[in-house]
Amino acid sequence: MDAIDRNIVRLLRLNGRMPNRELAAAVGLSPSACLRRVGNLEASGVIRGYTAIVAPTERDGLIVIIRITLERQTEAYLNRFEEAVRQHPEIEECFLMTGDPDYILRITAADAAAYEEIHKTILSRLPGVERIHSSIAVRSVPKHAGVRPKGAYR
Repeated sequence: MDAIDRNIVRLLRLNGRMPNRELAAAVGLSPSACLRRVGNLEASGVIRGYTAIVAPTERDGLIVIIRITLERQTEAYLNRFEEAVRQHPEIEECFLMTGDPDYILRITAADAAAYEEIHKTILSRLPGVERIHSSIAVRSVPKHAGVRPKGAYR
């Protein structure tokens, strides 16, 4: 990836629906050259797909960020843990981290009781887990200028 490819990816992350003509102008390419680069980024797996970012609402429930520390950081422990995580659709995201903690997970639960059940029946039974620290998100901070959660900063 060169600087133009990185710029294309940056702009598409901000607006995945940006028309090719606008994208091409923003990165200084012809529309056909830009489209070819986007196609190459998709084919190589750099761009894995496009999605809609939906504003969370109160009815979506609690967003819980979980920090997991494993007993050991050997390849066998990491592989067992990751395979177990893949078996649970309740775990929406899982990131292997450097330093402490070993993993960060994201879960959305209907309410505190639902999260307690996930903690008891899933998280506490994941293989090799030494410590679990959970934090409940208060609200999401929008990344795009001018977008503010309803009722924020009155």
